[in-house]
Amino acid sequence: MSADGDFAAELAAERRAAARLLLRCPLVTARSHPEEFPLIRRHADELGRQFAQLLGYRLVVEPGFARLMKAGLGTGGERFLARSSGTPFTPRTYAYLALALSVLVTAPEQLLLTELVTRIRAAAAEAGIDPGEPGRAVERRALVAALKQLIAWRVLGEDEGTVESYSGGGEDAEALLTVDREIARRLVSGPIGRSSSAGELIALAFVPERDGPRHAVRRRLVETPVVYVADLPEDQRDWLRRNQRREQRVFEDALGLDTEIRAEGVALVDPRGELSDIDFPGTGTVAWAALLVLRELTAARDRDGQDVPADRIEEILAGLVERHGKAWAAQYTASPPLLYEAVTGLLRRMYLLAPVPGGWRLLAAAARYAPEVKST
Repeated sequence: MSADGDFAAELAAERRAAARLLLRCPLVTARSHPEEFPLIRRHADELGRQFAQLLGYRLVVEPGFARLMKAGLGTGGERFLARSSGTPFTPRTYAYLALALSVLVTAPEQLLLTELVTRIRAAAAEAGIDPGEPGRAVERRALVAALKQLIAWRVLGEDEGTVESYSGGGEDAEALLTVDREIARRLVSGPIGRSSSAGELIALAFVPERDGPRHAVRRRLVETPVVYVADLPEDQRDWLRRNQRREQRVFEDALGLDTEIRAEGVALVDPRGELSDIDFPGTGTVAWAALLVLRELTAARDRDGQDVPADRIEEILAGLVERHGKAWAAQYTASPPLLYEAVTGLLRRMYLLAPVPGGWRLLAAAARYAPEVKST
């Protein structure tokens, strides 16, 4: 290969690495990724064009951060934020997150935690939201979870003290916080200015502004574990069938992803295992239990059919707890309903199970996890 060819290949590899990072972390700051952020700035223009053409996403690159403005996936493609324990955010926590952002975009660069809480409660009153009694533990925990998420996003920084002190409600519940208003202003990617209600904002957030079927299908391919043809509207289904072989090359060149094409649908596979935000198979009680449940269900597929009664999964989990319970987290072994919800929730997010009346339907991709049958 010539020197020019080597240089072109190096540039393509750099852009691919930067694009993969932005897909995995839509907010990249100079502090969070000091080695990779200069790469994004170097290729900002080309990355912006690439994301606009490939997925219809908008990329904003500022001196201190880069924000990839992703679009929603519509009904059935929802994701949730979670606390450090893995517990999903409640509506109350999301409300506090939105209220905090609404005041931080105009807040001073530094403020006390108690002042921020006062501003949040004032914003709630102005919006007609009842945040409940400020002394209640559930209110404090929800607010702290929202503020911790903003710290993770680098919107807030803890200079002195921690926001965790607010959970206990003691006299020492104080902290000095630094605010990055520019990141706060860029966090919400939906069209707020064109939305008159929360429902309209959510609806507009996933509507492709151009190249409708192309961008809609590509977004699902990139952002979900598998795309089933039967789940797509007719125009998207037709587009995917006509273009799936070409798309195979597109995703390999742009993002280094392999494409698996089956009659039932299409899945993008990352050979490096970096881009998924769900580890499966993975470690921990829920991931282990989910894999074992799936293996048992797929082994019995020919006998039992595709639909699985809810009590069948409960029965399998009870047997697994009896055999493996000593190695599993006590919070799950002590609560069969909690374990059931966590396991089925994970398999649903992986597009391996879908709810049906009275239970679940085992989906086509579940066959990947069937136990191997060895001939004798």
